Amino acid sequence: MNQVKVAVLAACLLGISVDAPAYPLDGYEETGIRRLEYFRLIEAGEIEETRQPPGALLTMDQVELGLTRHPDFEIPKADPEFTAAVVELLGDQADRYSLLILDLSNPEQPAYAEHRPDERQNVGSVGKIISALGLYQTLADIYPDSIEQRQAMLRNAIVTADAFSQTDHHTIRIFDVENRELTRRPMQIGDQGSLWEQLDWMLSVSSNSAAGMVMRDALLLQHYGQDYPVSEAQITEFFATTPASDLTRLFQQAFWEPVSRNGMNLDQIRQGSIFTAGGQRRVNGGGLSYATPRSLLEFLLLMEQGRLVDPWSSLEMKRMLYVTERRIRYASSPALSRAAVYSKSGSLYSCEPEEGFVCHPYHGNVRNYMNSVNVIEHQVGEQRLFYFVVLISNVLRVNSAVTHQTMATEVHQLIRTRHGISPEAR
Repeated sequence: MNQVKVAVLAACLLGISVDAPAYPLDGYEETGIRRLEYFRLIEAGEIEETRQPPGALLTMDQVELGLTRHPDFEIPKADPEFTAAVVELLGDQADRYSLLILDLSNPEQPAYAEHRPDERQNVGSVGKIISALGLYQTLADIYPDSIEQRQAMLRNAIVTADAFSQTDHHTIRIFDVENRELTRRPMQIGDQGSLWEQLDWMLSVSSNSAAGMVMRDALLLQHYGQDYPVSEAQITEFFATTPASDLTRLFQQAFWEPVSRNGMNLDQIRQGSIFTAGGQRRVNGGGLSYATPRSLLEFLLLMEQGRLVDPWSSLEMKRMLYVTERRIRYASSPALSRAAVYSKSGSLYSCEPEEGFVCHPYHGNVRNYMNSVNVIEHQVGEQRLFYFVVLISNVLRVNSAVTHQTMATEVHQLIRTRHGISPEAR
């Protein structure tokens, strides 16, 4: 996109009143993410629907990075007593879990517990945070000196779903703001949403289709730079005529290099492919997808320090992880209803015939991966709880979504106890 086009977009953006997941519900005016307006109207009592828990009602201005004053903070050595208490929560299946907790409720006296921090596993949809990182890094490279131009691109670049979006069972919310009509279904070819909406769909409801479109357009941004967005005909021609090896190289520039550039180790965390079969047929990422619990904790720490790309990008990623959709898995614990939860989960399960066993989602008997990264913020009286949790499991033949919910309740109680908060305090 040339400078004149960008200037027009920026001017349009600056004309919008800013009165200010996964994203805070007052974010519609700034971002144009229509889902947010749907949920805001529910909270305002103008649409009859289930409301968000108290912890999901922070405004844009209230979502802040927690460690910008501690840019040099590093993960401390594990505390033996804290670690022993954490491992006790896991019971006789401890060897099937990895669990890391960094308690920064008092940043001057951090406490860290770790159990199997270096176990490398395919973390499923948790890898979408790497897709987001790649997009934000590319935007920063193209517009290093202008947040306004990045915002304008996210809001005004309209992405039309094509084969990269296919196929996926996750549903997205497409809200007609003017007529107040909601459509909820899997993404179909031809569906349109801004780049910001695609990011939101990718992270708030973990849409693989939206992830395919985000990753496609990160590649286009890498290639076209300020000439992005381009026509549908140009997009089709580009992916049809570019040699496969060049597309693989472009993929790795978009999604592997940002990992290294932001201080993480590609041997420990990597997204190796697009999240849809349609995308994978068109672009070979060139490697496996995996992460270790330690690398995921490092990602969260860098985000809270404002060191993922830059402070603006870090804050945007945190807003994108703020759970304002239906809470699931770890985030669904009733103990966290009053807490702000910044979370991404992902699962992979598979089954084989076994007498007396019935295969269910998140209930595999061959593999049953459940993965979750979480930042928890909870003001209880005068005490502010602020801690990170990375939980990875492969416990066979159990409902892993339920086990993660249960673990969230037990971890939160452990943190409350560490800080002398009574069970009655809210």
